[in-house]
Amino acid sequence: MKKVQREIFYVFSPFLRVFHWIMVASIIILFVTGLLITKPAGILATEPTATSMSVDLIRNIHFTVAYIFLAAFILKVYGFIINKGDRLFPHFWRGYFYAQTVDVALHYMFLRNEHASYLRNPLARSSYVLLYVLVAIEFFTGFAMYLMTEPDAFSTQLFAWVNVVLGGEMITHYVHHYVAWFIILFAIGHIYMVIRAEFMEGESEVSSMFAGTKILAHHPLDEDDVDPDELDNADRLKRWTNVGEGISKIRNVGGN
Repeated sequence: MKKVQREIFYVFSPFLRVFHWIMVASIIILFVTGLLITKPAGILATEPTATSMSVDLIRNIHFTVAYIFLAAFILKVYGFIINKGDRLFPHFWRGYFYAQTVDVALHYMFLRNEHASYLRNPLARSSYVLLYVLVAIEFFTGFAMYLMTEPDAFSTQLFAWVNVVLGGEMITHYVHHYVAWFIILFAIGHIYMVIRAEFMEGESEVSSMFAGTKILAHHPLDEDDVDPDELDNADRLKRWTNVGEGISKIRNVGGN
């Protein structure tokens, strides 16, 4: 029997995990309803009054879920502030971050057999910046179009500049539509990467978003990024799991 010693880190708080899955569900619903709004003929019967699924209903679902998604996103950002383990923003100001990103990229391009162990994949953390930019574009363009129905409202004026900058409501619609496709393509790549890390590299990427813990066979290089102050605490607890014998001690990182 081969014994493998693994270290367990508690990284992601329930706060991040709950709003992560709310955002996942919201993105799916927003994308599907957005397609139905763009191509409504598929949901209508011969006579619009003969179908239980009207464009107005689809639009209302889309708008409602958009507000839920916005609230979840804001609360997730708030979670970044209060939970150090939830902070996924890449540390561009640290020189070694780039070396770590190249390390992972070379492995994904099959130029290295493996990469170093990380609590938060540096390449994935960089890609999240792109996702946040895409989400911000969707927020601005979406509310710019939605609030045009009430041109005199104060909230409408907050987003009126979007249509001006983009050159009209129709261009705003195109931007909103195509950025949604980019988000879906990002999601597909994200799903592939986390499943790959879960089953091929044993980094518990999928399970960590349910349990909050990561089980690593090697000590992570980015441990200091989680909570440097906690690592200096002489009273910190450690947990080790020996797969062969079930020997364990407790390790809690992130102050959660």
